[in-house]
Amino acid sequence: MHILILSKVKKNKLIRESVQITKNSQIALDIWRMEVHAPGISSFYKGAGQFIQIQLSNGWENSLSRPMSIAKCEEEYISIIYKIFGLGTSILSNKKTGEKINILGPLGNIFSINNNNSHILVGGGVGLAPVLNLWNHFTDQTNKNYLIIGARTGDEHIHQHNPEKHIYITTDDGSMGIKGTVMKALKEISKNIQKPVIIACGPEPMLKAIQSYVKINEIPTQLSVESYMGCGIGICQGCVILRQNTTKKDHSYHEKYSLVCLDGPVYKSEAISFG
Repeated sequence: MHILILSKVKKNKLIRESVQITKNSQIALDIWRMEVHAPGISSFYKGAGQFIQIQLSNGWENSLSRPMSIAKCEEEYISIIYKIFGLGTSILSNKKTGEKINILGPLGNIFSINNNNSHILVGGGVGLAPVLNLWNHFTDQTNKNYLIIGARTGDEHIHQHNPEKHIYITTDDGSMGIKGTVMKALKEISKNIQKPVIIACGPEPMLKAIQSYVKINEIPTQLSVESYMGCGIGICQGCVILRQNTTKKDHSYHEKYSLVCLDGPVYKSEAISFG
């Protein structure tokens, strides 16, 4: 095991670690879960919302690392949940148990939770991981917290629709749970809860729809933003997002834009704009 401790970024201790894959299997249609033994990175893990950067190979081919949200951190083991989209995730799915990969982390900030509130967790697409990570922390408090997960079809879900346990599944084609997007379930649940807090991660169209809804209804919301990242530490500038409150005409670059890898990925809904 090789561990390299890097300098602090946004007060996070970063470790580049060579880790061994302990599990890597398909759990739904094009959805995979990987577990790695990462004693160094796991020792600095702070909570749901953080992510790691995975190096797919040691050569120049596929040289850019891939950001992956942490789905679970338990003792010395870290798990991710990923969906096969292209070459990079296909390479990841072909990794075998026992293989070594290099990862960097833990990166990013975490969700802010108040146990006195009722939380509605919303995940869509590959935005499952941080939401499910947080949901697992609510094991003893599911009576006042809710989970909504959306996908195109039932084959892409790893949970069952179970409103009695506050788990709501939506599908575009109606093959499981509620037919439609997560917004249908979110509107129905939020109107019946006093002072809810919404936490969401998913594709941009979903986050934009949630952002518009919570602004009108004045619901405190935290959004975990998905972004392409080449480095994860603010060097490549590939993960910029527009800050919401930029009233100055002559503002600096950093007053207008935020870097998801350094300032996020978790933001208050009112702090950012998707354009």
